[in-house]
Amino acid sequence: MEDKLVTLAIHTNEKAQILKKVLESENIEVHINDIDLDNPGVAPGVRIRIKESDLPRALSVVENRHLFRYDDEETYRTDDGRRRILVPVDFSDYSLKACQIAFNMARDINAKVKILHVYFNPYYPTALPMAEAFAYQGKEEKEFQSIIDKVKENIQKLCNTIDNKIAAGEFPSINYSYVLREGLPEEEIVTFSKEYKPSLIVMGTRGKDQKDADLIGSVTAEVIEMSRIPMMAIPQNTKFVDMKDVKRMAFLTNFSQRDLISFDTMAKLLSPYNIEIQLTHIALKKSDKWDEIKLAGIRAYFSKQYPNLKLDYTLIDTSDMLKTLDEHIKSDQIEILALTTSKRNIFARMFSPSISRKMLFHSDTPLLVLRG
Repeated sequence: MEDKLVTLAIHTNEKAQILKKVLESENIEVHINDIDLDNPGVAPGVRIRIKESDLPRALSVVENRHLFRYDDEETYRTDDGRRRILVPVDFSDYSLKACQIAFNMARDINAKVKILHVYFNPYYPTALPMAEAFAYQGKEEKEFQSIIDKVKENIQKLCNTIDNKIAAGEFPSINYSYVLREGLPEEEIVTFSKEYKPSLIVMGTRGKDQKDADLIGSVTAEVIEMSRIPMMAIPQNTKFVDMKDVKRMAFLTNFSQRDLISFDTMAKLLSPYNIEIQLTHIALKKSDKWDEIKLAGIRAYFSKQYPNLKLDYTLIDTSDMLKTLDEHIKSDQIEILALTTSKRNIFARMFSPSISRKMLFHSDTPLLVLRG
């Protein structure tokens, strides 16, 4: 039976040649192909392909040698300087939708995508006496190896699906690769983002149909609270897959100076798109004329600073923020809700959930969470 070729990664040609030399030194046959077969001279990257039977060994080589880790100065010297988008996945349908949105954004802002999967290792040295511990160790290590094999199988299936969608024109042909990490997902995603330094994290979520039991353990919610990187949370029922199709979004403001910083970050991310941005302030108490004056002043300031943006504003009075905001999203056809948040300790997250966390489980509207 013929040993078919599978995609290991898509890299720039320079990094692909480095990877090729490393793998060939381990007697792994490597094939490098342009992505865009019709226009090979302008392809944004090249596909590194190996025999399917060599895949476990190739992954082991890449992981053990820590190739292209972004805490390594050498990586920056071989990097092409483009922006990066990080997409943590759990191999669900909504993870694939997050990948599609991330790939389309990468095309528009000239970025590359890193797909990250974090798996949990259930094997720890046991507290049993040494003689008994040896009796269990072999079984546990075999079980853990089966977990690793399944993870590698799933990541390759995802990459094959993406490659097929690229070939079919459903995904744009952009530079992407993946990495596997062991540990608790929320902690490893935050740790890796500090190392990789992406411009944006894109994560899928089930949305408002999640059960109450999922609230505490939601990885997406925890990453929103813990990370300093701008993050887009994509619910399963999100209606768009391309930011070019988004017409209207709301930016929540409480007149904080941090909003100026986060709005600037958002404006840079959205620069390729023609999206109308509604500056929105929610007054939980009866608003007064000064709130509208401040909103109008902020719009005037942003209009001067970002003349290419279409800006509007609205003031909402309510005693029930979530219900009223949900109604406003529907009535004004808001497709993305952007808001500023700050890093909070574990007690604040447990006893006083942030707006972003509440909206993540209350609404099927995508969130763009920014750090001021």
